[in-house]
Amino acid sequence: MAILNSTLAFLVLAFAFFFCYVMSSGSYDYFQFVQQWPPTNCRVRIKRPCSNPRPLQYFTIHGLWPSNYSNPTMPSNCNGTQFKMQNLFPYLRSRLKMSWPDVESGNDTKFWEGEWNKHGTCSERILNIMQYFQRSQAMWKSHNITEILKNASIVPHPTQTWKYSDIVSPIKSATGRTPLLRCKQDKSTQLLHEVVFCYDYNAIKQIDCNRTAGCGKQRDISFQ
Repeated sequence: MAILNSTLAFLVLAFAFFFCYVMSSGSYDYFQFVQQWPPTNCRVRIKRPCSNPRPLQYFTIHGLWPSNYSNPTMPSNCNGTQFKMQNLFPYLRSRLKMSWPDVESGNDTKFWEGEWNKHGTCSERILNIMQYFQRSQAMWKSHNITEILKNASIVPHPTQTWKYSDIVSPIKSATGRTPLLRCKQDKSTQLLHEVVFCYDYNAIKQIDCNRTAGCGKQRDISFQ
């Protein structure tokens, strides 16, 4: 019995070490390209309100996240090159200030640094720092979510609500792929917060998002 217990303990420990190694080395299945609606982002930050909120009325980049089907929040904070501003060409920085701004505090550089160090390092063997931000910028430019929704008469409104399928349908028609919607709860209201596009392992081909949790599909969604 003692030998059996020791063997089980060893196997559990070995698995734990293996899991930690896989997560730190950046094993992933696909990418989540996440865009956020700035007004929702600041509206729900009650305990830590936005210190320098920007009244942007278009979807901005939150991040490009290598993810696993079994746990979409992993991997993160992998071993890799740490962010340095000189890794980004000036022309790209000027574009990112529009597509990838820090809507909470106004510190764009710190936001980019945090996203790269947490997520970008986990896919560095596919995308170096410059490529990571270039690819994100290209993804943002490829499909303008704000315009897609506007063309479907889905625009910010203080009282009107939509079904999950109402919002997904025009985006799917424009991209040919199923996006994922994420919401934030504000009292009894479900607010549209993020739209997620999914991409393959190389962050080139857009694929359907169908393996991660999103907004409650049985409840109406407010877009304010």
